[in-house]
Amino acid sequence: MTTLAEAAAQADALAQQGDERALADLRRVWDQEVEDAARDADFRNRAVAFRAIGQFRWRQKIELLNRGLDDQSPAARGSALISLELLSRDHPRVVNDMRPMLHRMASGDPNNAVKRLAIVCLARTSPSRETITLLAGMADDDRYERDLREAAKKTAAALKKKADTAK
Repeated sequence: MTTLAEAAAQADALAQQGDERALADLRRVWDQEVEDAARDADFRNRAVAFRAIGQFRWRQKIELLNRGLDDQSPAARGSALISLELLSRDHPRVVNDMRPMLHRMASGDPNNAVKRLAIVCLARTSPSRETITLLAGMADDDRYERDLREAAKKTAAALKKKADTAK
């Protein structure tokens, strides 16, 4: 393995296999590399680092992932959102904690791909009235592209159904 992207792909495979010991060993080897890449001047290296956090299932690097959500590069923000979604698959706590940021990104990020990814992350949150209202409003707002409106509508409906089922 020579690159962080390759190591991250291997980490993802180990996580899917449930090989926690090998994954922990790989984390130790690549820890500093991820930290350095996340602070690199080149947005491509930052994007790889933020994506790697999710592939390595690194819950201890949530603060670093927050940096990615605020990055000036849409590629880095998108990679951070992909990792956030990946980390939320087992439990919604991580996305619930970032809900206000996800609301801002879904409704106001200048990049439509980032908006779409934020909506995907919001689908992983526990249902909340604020999230459902925001997404329903986006679904009815012609200022958003059709595919964003559809994603918002679908996610709002899924969250509403989840909320109704929990009652």
